[in-house]
Amino acid sequence: MSSQIPESPGVAHQKAETASLGDLLGDVTRDLSTLMRQEVDLAKAELKQSATRAGKGGGMLAGAGVAGHFVLLFLSLALMFGLGALMPLGWAAVIVAVIWAIAAAVLASIGRKNLEEIKGLPQTGETLAEIPPTLKPGEVNR
Repeated sequence: MSSQIPESPGVAHQKAETASLGDLLGDVTRDLSTLMRQEVDLAKAELKQSATRAGKGGGMLAGAGVAGHFVLLFLSLALMFGLGALMPLGWAAVIVAVIWAIAAAVLASIGRKNLEEIKGLPQTGETLAEIPPTLKPGEVNR
């Protein structure tokens, strides 16, 4: 990308007086094209930077999820062996499994309730319903 030195006001006035309308429109078109290319390049650079940061953040969250899973696993094993000191180990394992089954059922119930409350795109649907019949493709208007 070349950077042009702005012309002084005297040179710009002289060019405006001597250049044809086609030349002036060509200059404007070229300058707008250059500006648009520069804006697209800036957007690409910003998007790449944001995507890199999002990828790193996502990887860290995935690692945290794995670590959290191991915490729950080992706490469950500790509870099982702690209960195993009071009763047979098999029954202690069943009790821990039942606790996790209850937690899973509660979470699934709450999740299902939240998903049923999703209404999709209600505002978009209302807006599309307001489109005049003349703008709807494929329909014959009389």
